[in-house]
Amino acid sequence: MCGRFSISLSKEEVARYLKDEYAIDELKEGIILPRFNIAPTQMVLTVINDGQKYRAGLIKWGFVPSFAKDENAGFGMINAKAETLREKPAFRTALKTKRCVILADGFYEWQKSNQSKQPMRIQVKNQKIFPMAGLWSTFVRPDGTKLYTCTIITCEANDLMKNIHDRMPVILDKASEKIWLNPQEDNPNTLSSLLIPFDSNQMTYYKISSLVNNASNESKDIINEI
Repeated sequence: MCGRFSISLSKEEVARYLKDEYAIDELKEGIILPRFNIAPTQMVLTVINDGQKYRAGLIKWGFVPSFAKDENAGFGMINAKAETLREKPAFRTALKTKRCVILADGFYEWQKSNQSKQPMRIQVKNQKIFPMAGLWSTFVRPDGTKLYTCTIITCEANDLMKNIHDRMPVILDKASEKIWLNPQEDNPNTLSSLLIPFDSNQMTYYKISSLVNNASNESKDIINEI
């Protein structure tokens, strides 16, 4: 699964990335960077394509289907399995019409060893930021206000990640990301074919301290190698 990640870059660096990769001219107000310990139910930086251009903004992490009776249902849907997206009513429509990427520069996973769990930080080599495939939804509250939420799609672990966990977020390369964010593409077979493990040779990881275990801890020390 993917239950915690980071964007440890400055707001200026992320703004430059958005300009270069998506022709997005500016970051919206309210986006706080860097973030060292992004957790479920928090706001995450996402990119969508509205049919004319790419847009970046904050969406709450924890998918709430449009048909949900309670907006708090999203906490259990922080991840969606790539293999079952087309079977789940909560994700089936979003796969066709509401796709996004969630931006990160590293994600965290805990490697089990005897009775302990060692936190690891996993990154993509030679990429300051990488896009994780996601789905988003619009939930309309009883008072008419809208809640926008998202989930990170996971797949089977690649050879590198198997040493840590049996699942990993779907990380998209440039070609796959372009297709994923294309609102004109709605073929489930085509879209599902993109949701595969990222190349192990292009990834790396290292041990970090248990500081990451506390979701309220936003210290830069979290990303230090031990």
